[in-house]
Amino acid sequence: MSQQPIVLITGGGRGIGAATARLFAQNGYHVAVNYLSNHQAANALVEELRKMGANAIAIQADVAVESQVARLFDKVIEQFGVPTVLVNNAGVLHQQSRMDQISAERFQQVLLANTMSCFLCAKQAVLKMSTRYGGRGGAIINVSSGAALSGSPNEYVDYAASKGAMDTLTRGLALEVAQEGIRVNGVRPGLIYTEMHASGGEPERVERLQHKIPLGRGGEAHEVAQAIFWLASENASFVTGKFIDTTGGL
Repeated sequence: MSQQPIVLITGGGRGIGAATARLFAQNGYHVAVNYLSNHQAANALVEELRKMGANAIAIQADVAVESQVARLFDKVIEQFGVPTVLVNNAGVLHQQSRMDQISAERFQQVLLANTMSCFLCAKQAVLKMSTRYGGRGGAIINVSSGAALSGSPNEYVDYAASKGAMDTLTRGLALEVAQEGIRVNGVRPGLIYTEMHASGGEPERVERLQHKIPLGRGGEAHEVAQAIFWLASENASFVTGKFIDTTGGL
């Protein structure tokens, strides 16, 4: 297997995930891009990374399903080796709504996609990376949201709750594996220009709310990617169980 570092990015075909893939590729990583259904975006990204000189693959898997997560890791290991870095970026956002109009089915779906996926992928990473199980260590970065702190009232309380759970998982897991060669940290993006806002029914949401941001503008996906990369790097070797809020001061 290659001695080059390896990153697995869930939900990596677009937005923050794609920007993160580009940055890791630029820094010599083998890149595994996981996607759920948009194979065209994932394959186009992989071709872009390969043209940059990186070794990259796209792997379809529903990371809220345990058997598919196991298959995802097996394919990465078969192709490149055990991941050095896991970026838990997969997630969903639904139509803006008050909480009392959110169905139980929607709430459950959001928890599965955002929180269960993080749990399953992080668990699999620990089983492969931890020195407790013969691994070489590594880093896990969970992409949460500023909504975990704001609660996102009148818009996405279900999404905010799922990200709050992710933050608690991040802290607890970081303490569990701190002496097993694994660092676990989180990034909480705020109002970032990505396609996700369209999923909530308001593609121009950043423009509507940017006046509230102390820096006076929305963020870009590549700015969040820089925070993710730093947490994965040796420059953050004494950082675990912590969060970087890429929110422009909110």
